[in-house]
Amino acid sequence: MSEALNELAAHIAMKRPNDVVASQVAFGELTIEVVTPHIEDVVELLLTDPVCRFSTLIDITAVDHPTREKRFDVVYHFLSMYQNHRIRVKVAVGEDEMVPSLINVHPSANWFEREVFDMFGILFSGHPDLRRILTDYGFRGHPLRKDFPTTGYTEVRYDEAQKRVVYEPVSLVQEYRQFDFMSPWEGAHYVLPGDQKAGAK
Repeated sequence: MSEALNELAAHIAMKRPNDVVASQVAFGELTIEVVTPHIEDVVELLLTDPVCRFSTLIDITAVDHPTREKRFDVVYHFLSMYQNHRIRVKVAVGEDEMVPSLINVHPSANWFEREVFDMFGILFSGHPDLRRILTDYGFRGHPLRKDFPTTGYTEVRYDEAQKRVVYEPVSLVQEYRQFDFMSPWEGAHYVLPGDQKAGAK
């Protein structure tokens, strides 16, 4: 299997020598890294080339590397049912960069790109309707960025007196932030079912 994937990687690199930065086969999967402005051209090759025929876009996601100059990796997963291959395509993107939308090649990219925008704040140029899809319209920030606070910025609750949903800044009282980190099993002075067998040896 890895030999076939290495041959596929070589074929793609030969067809798009200026677009493919690196390729790697690991755990039975091929990953190629592509220069961001040419992602649409590479994906069109993967779709139409008879050796590839990656007709199905499985998913688009991203990975946040806050300390890296190009902070994000946008990651695309494709499936070729004809060749029984999977491929992962990655592009490195800075915070102020845009990624070309794949909607013209794969219309199913529409909601995937909206999700990546919503969760990471990555912009896709040429997307016809790039707005939030999982969070509320007034939501602040992007929850899957590693610098996003686990508590969020806003608390949403239903106010019985006002008979409506109310948005308030998150305020956690300090006493709720104290943790003892003790396992619930530590300090227990009783025998759990089954433990008596271990003591009988």
